[in-house]
Amino acid sequence: MENIEEMGKILLLFISIISWMVRPPLKLRLIFKQMEFVGVKSIYVVVLTGTFTGMVLALQSYYGFRMFSAESLVGSTVALSMTRELGPVLTALMVTARAGSAMAAELGTMRVTEQIDALSVMATNPVKHLIVPRVIASVIMLPILTIVSDFMGIIGGYFVGVMVLHINKGIFVKNITRYVDLGDLYNGLTKAAVFGLILSLVGCYKGFNTTGGAEGVGKATTEAVVLASITILISDYFLTAIMF
Repeated sequence: MENIEEMGKILLLFISIISWMVRPPLKLRLIFKQMEFVGVKSIYVVVLTGTFTGMVLALQSYYGFRMFSAESLVGSTVALSMTRELGPVLTALMVTARAGSAMAAELGTMRVTEQIDALSVMATNPVKHLIVPRVIASVIMLPILTIVSDFMGIIGGYFVGVMVLHINKGIFVKNITRYVDLGDLYNGLTKAAVFGLILSLVGCYKGFNTTGGAEGVGKATTEAVVLASITILISDYFLTAIMF
C-alpha cells in the first residue's frame, strides 16, 4: 500500500512538472547549469564505461562465435548491443549513480534546512525553480551521453576485435554498416530520454520529500539510486518489447 501511495505521489509530481514546464519564463540559465552538471561532468565516467563495455563484449562475442566459425559477426554484435541496449542502460545507471544521487542529496539538504520553504515564502515555486531545470537537462543530456557511450563502445570493440583478436577490419566495419541502421540508434536514444526522465524524477522526488535531518538525506539519496536503477531496468524491458 505504501508503494502504491508513493507511485501516486511521483505521478502527481510529474504532472506538476509538466504544468510548470509550459509556463513562462523558461529558466534557461538554470537549465544550462544543470546540463553542465548532468552531461559535461558525466562524460568521463560514460567514456570509460562505454569503452570497456565494448571491449569486453567483443572479447566474449569472439569466443562464442569462434565455436561456429562466425567471428566476422563480432563487429555487428557489439554495435547492435551498444546502440540498442547497453549504451542507453549503462549510461543511465552511471548517471543515476553520479547525478541522480546528487539531485536527491541537494534537494534533501535544502528541505531539511528549510531552504525550500523559504522559496515558497518568497513566492517562488520550488518545482519551477528547482525540479523543472533538472528534469529538462536530464532528458536532453542522456541521449547525448548515450551517443558518446555508443561511439566509444564501438571503438573499444574495434580495438579488441581488430588489433587484439586480428579480425579483418574491412569485414568488421562492413558488418556493422550492414546490420545496424538508424532505427536501432533512434530507439536507443528514445530509451535514453525516458531513462533521463526517470532518474531525474525519482531523484528530485526523494530529495524534495526528505525528512529526518542529515540521516534522512542519506536515506533519501540511497533510496533514490536504488529506486531509479530498478525502474530503469524494468522500463527497459517494456520499451524493448514495444520497439523491437
